[in-house]
Amino acid sequence: MQTQRFARSLQFAAKSSLPSSAAKVPRSPFTSQRFIAPALSQRIPARRWYSEAVAAELAKAEGDAAAPPETLANDAQAKLEAKEKELIDVTDKLKRSVAEYRNLQNQTKREIAAARDFAIQRFAKDLIDSIDNLDRALTTVPAATLTSSDVNPELKSLHGGLKMTEEILMSTLKKHGLERLDPSVEGVKFDPNLHEATFQAPQAGKESGTVFFTQQKGFLLNGRVLRAAKVGVVKNE
Repeated sequence: MQTQRFARSLQFAAKSSLPSSAAKVPRSPFTSQRFIAPALSQRIPARRWYSEAVAAELAKAEGDAAAPPETLANDAQAKLEAKEKELIDVTDKLKRSVAEYRNLQNQTKREIAAARDFAIQRFAKDLIDSIDNLDRALTTVPAATLTSSDVNPELKSLHGGLKMTEEILMSTLKKHGLERLDPSVEGVKFDPNLHEATFQAPQAGKESGTVFFTQQKGFLLNGRVLRAAKVGVVKNE
């Protein structure tokens, strides 16, 4: 009995030590056969996939590593020269942009100043006629009449009031850049930029080309001629 039990134990150990050729799984309800997993030797090895860009970079890196040092130095020098040229182009464009911006700033400042200085130009042109009429009213009364002993006191007071009004008006206009030009009083040379010659006449004791008579006074607005003075010029030849 003991010998038979020992023999059965040896047979059971031998069966349990044999390797199984496939792993058994429960029967599937949709199939009539059992699914048998493939053996380890029959499995497809895993593969790693790369994009074309990565593959190209890897190939280039391998080629650069295999290239001689002279070639690498030449390539580096070429790249450096290309970057320096690119830097010069960018710097030149930047300088041009800065110069154009500064020119635009200066032009804008000039336009703003001109608009501010000549904003009252149309108003000043319309005001000139009134100033001329006031000047004519003052010149209708001769200076000898005002200085005589039998002068009408009302006329003298009226003339004095008009004269004072004219002085205050011209002083106010001068603060805003409007000035009256009377070249005959100053005795200046004829200037075609400021004067308009209406006639020429000989004058004893005066140099030719000198303004001796003002037919119509001129006006300047911030140094710009608003209306040229109409004058008579000396011509002794």
